[in-house]
Amino acid sequence: MATKAFQKIYTQLEAITKATVALRAQGISNDELAVVDGRLAQVVKTKGDLVTLQVFSGTEGIPTNAEVTFLGVPPTLKVSDELAGRFFDAYGKPLDGGPEVEGTEVQIGGPSVNPYKRRQPSQIIPTGIAGIDLNNTLVSGQKIPFFADPDQPYNNVMAQVALRADVDKIILGGMGLTNDDYLYFKHEFEAAGALDKIISFVNTTEQPPVERLLIPDMALTAAEYFAVEKNEKVLVLLTDMTLYADALSIVSNRMDQIPSKDSMPGSLYSDLAKIYEKAVQLPAGGSITIIAVTTLNDGDITHAIPDNTGYITEGQLFLRADPDSGKVIIDPFRSLSRLKQLVQGKQTRKDHSQVMNASVRLYADAQNAKTKLENGFDLSDYDLRCLDYAKAYATRILAIDVNIKIDEMLDTAWELFGTYFTKAETGIKQEFIDQYWKGN
Repeated sequence: MATKAFQKIYTQLEAITKATVALRAQGISNDELAVVDGRLAQVVKTKGDLVTLQVFSGTEGIPTNAEVTFLGVPPTLKVSDELAGRFFDAYGKPLDGGPEVEGTEVQIGGPSVNPYKRRQPSQIIPTGIAGIDLNNTLVSGQKIPFFADPDQPYNNVMAQVALRADVDKIILGGMGLTNDDYLYFKHEFEAAGALDKIISFVNTTEQPPVERLLIPDMALTAAEYFAVEKNEKVLVLLTDMTLYADALSIVSNRMDQIPSKDSMPGSLYSDLAKIYEKAVQLPAGGSITIIAVTTLNDGDITHAIPDNTGYITEGQLFLRADPDSGKVIIDPFRSLSRLKQLVQGKQTRKDHSQVMNASVRLYADAQNAKTKLENGFDLSDYDLRCLDYAKAYATRILAIDVNIKIDEMLDTAWELFGTYFTKAETGIKQEFIDQYWKGN
């Protein structure tokens, strides 16, 4: 061992795997950064004086006598207003050809906000997508994932939400994005003239998978700066958390840790919770709202990743293709926002909850009619009207390409009620029927 400029340098590795190296070293702390044979690495395990380092770009070609320099600090991000409108990599380095950001250096991955300093979420976040705003209204400080099969256009939906949401800052954490996805986000943000309020941290498929583990912490460190220091409403978009979990699995498997369910590490729940629990409504008005994407394998929500996610988050938004309308919709049966009641009828029109419930109940009646049809039963006049309603409801309200304000969503629903049903069939309170009914 030698010492240079107060940094500890070691030259004897005890073990090398595909992703990690191990050596004997003193006074090293978890999460500390190091340079191994010129490659950035991070301490992922310490046991006595045996230190295991995760090498972000992989260990191929590293000799056993490689030089290891411990930097004495965990990963950091420089935070300031200069972050706005910029694209960065997993290390917080500019991807857009712009200058390095000047600001305060902050350690990433710090603890969540003290529960004592949290306030109950109470501010609606409109997105313009009725499958969200009408049926699963989002609230500032909420944490909620999109569940979607890999062939669903979830990144398009994330970009739409980003551009429509009424917030001060939007922070994108892209993990395992294809170059096409990265360029799509960049083009959409630039074309909308919204770059000044969007900050992006991106890891593409061409970059090492383990770098994805830094992306959520980078995004949330930036979010905390704007929410805590600037009292701003911040929306954090994380896509794809399945690829993040896969990166966790890669590292744990290469460290010979015994896998848990579905080959995931036993720490998966706490690893995910550490990210999602950064969502917060602060007393001074700032907030961090997290919307993430979790891609599914053939719609399997029992897999360890969506299963753990569902326990941590406050609902989920389920994307699916609708065969009747030919549209991609937010599924009203499998989607849920556990906080919607905090704002529905309080920050939206008084008829909101009644309209939402009636819409979904009548849509369910249409699914029952479809089952009767498939099984060869005769359909009643009501069944036929339900089927016509369901197609119109999916096309004009549930489809993700519909962009309207909440009052217009409610008015559209009333129009559909009046077109296909009698007042009694809706089951809506008479006071709202008297005020909003648009049929005969």
